[in-house]
Amino acid sequence: MTEGATAAEFERVRARSLSLSFAATVLMLLGIAVLGLYIYRLGPLVGPGVEESFGLAVAMMFLMGAMLAHLVDRAYRSWPLGRRFRPSAPGPVTDAGFVVALEVLVLVIAGGSIAYVVATLLS
Repeated sequence: MTEGATAAEFERVRARSLSLSFAATVLMLLGIAVLGLYIYRLGPLVGPGVEESFGLAVAMMFLMGAMLAHLVDRAYRSWPLGRRFRPSAPGPVTDAGFVVALEVLVLVIAGGSIAYVVATLLS
């Protein structure tokens, strides 16, 4: 608790933080589920505009997944119930870290391409 904050204020902030995180998580999961059903209902990816709809739906699913990852990271960094341990300070940005980030980017693009080709072959 910080100076000047009462126990009641701390409880109110903790309850509000947990309820907002829970609501955002549920909404993101529902959005991902709805977009997944939408993609399933699109059918073959050969119709006019279907490929663009599929791409936009997948992009929105990735965006919602990133939002969920951000919520989890934020909850970890500022957990209102008190930390059990302290994270270490981030290290310096190096060429090796840049190479790892580039490798992950290439892997994600390759995975998306493969998923697209498999989805096209299955439909």
